[in-house]
Amino acid sequence: MMHPIERLRYVARASGVPQSILVREAAGALMSFAREPHGLVTACRRMIGRQPGSGPLLWLASRVLTSGEPGSELRDCLDALDQDKTARELRYGLPDDVVVAVLGWPEAAGDALPARGDLEVLVIDVLGEGTGFVQRLWKDDVDAADVPVGGLGAAVASADLLLLESAAIGPDEFLAVAGTRAAAAVASHKGIPVWLVGGVGRQLPAPLWGALRAQVVSEEPWEFDEELVSLDLVSHVVGPGGVEGVTEALQRVDCPIAPELLRPSI
Repeated sequence: MMHPIERLRYVARASGVPQSILVREAAGALMSFAREPHGLVTACRRMIGRQPGSGPLLWLASRVLTSGEPGSELRDCLDALDQDKTARELRYGLPDDVVVAVLGWPEAAGDALPARGDLEVLVIDVLGEGTGFVQRLWKDDVDAADVPVGGLGAAVASADLLLLESAAIGPDEFLAVAGTRAAAAVASHKGIPVWLVGGVGRQLPAPLWGALRAQVVSEEPWEFDEELVSLDLVSHVVGPGGVEGVTEALQRVDCPIAPELLRPSI
């Protein structure tokens, strides 16, 4: 079994790992610090400092640090993840017989779309993940096309709906894979609905979003795999409560604010 410190290091340096797996690994590692308040704060801050773009990790750390029973809270967080209905709500909420455009291999959509054989999915190959997702969809007899990044604009303009996924959602922006802003802008210009998939732990209150944003903003944003995108380009948000308007969805933020996470990590 991996030592708790090694598990934290894994979480800190992991990239391209689904958010749900990161949170589960982090929860397992933090459990060892549940009775050590100072060690728990240090572990959370270091973990967040090395994975600054993860909304679910911030959500986990905030819940644990503001709880009087960290061990119990960690278990509650894992239960919340296990009971997340976002993928199911997306699966049932998508219109029938439409053409859907997605970027790369989205986590929640990756669970929902294979069950919808009536859809055509245009998978834009950002970060080299699109081809694998297309093959996954083919296994379930879903009509899917592998679109090179250069065809992003044409693919979105040809779709009936653009489905995006976010690692973190703030009061007026969200963080998503590079290429999302361009795709959303094309869809908005063409009047194509833009659905943003969130999920448990993705929506953050303004102070925590500000802390996250301060760490991910760069003077050369074009060199990074993720980018900030305005929620003005989104028509609907998909979460455990179903498909909702942006204003309604933002009212569902339930993440507490841990002051320890508002300071730079050590």
